[in-house]
Amino acid sequence: MPYFCFFKINLNKLSHTLDTLKRGERAIIIDVSSHLIPLKLLEMGCLPGNSVELVQVAPFSDPLYLNINGSHLAIRKETAIHIIIEKEV
Repeated sequence: MPYFCFFKINLNKLSHTLDTLKRGERAIIIDVSSHLIPLKLLEMGCLPGNSVELVQVAPFSDPLYLNINGSHLAIRKETAIHIIIEKEV
């Protein structure tokens, strides 16, 4: 007997981590998946629901220069992999 699975996937709305953004792309922060995220970063706006844009990537892809709700931040790639985002279309 064949097995069918019916579900809808919106490929434009799949969640990713912050380190997967390309220069100029925007996203919404969905979650912070680690307690290792510095408190200072959270205080500066890196919170679920806030918009984020990748402005620039330094040589060797580390750090990432971000615009988070108007605040410009540079964060390390090892920190960015713990921030879950949803890319904007």
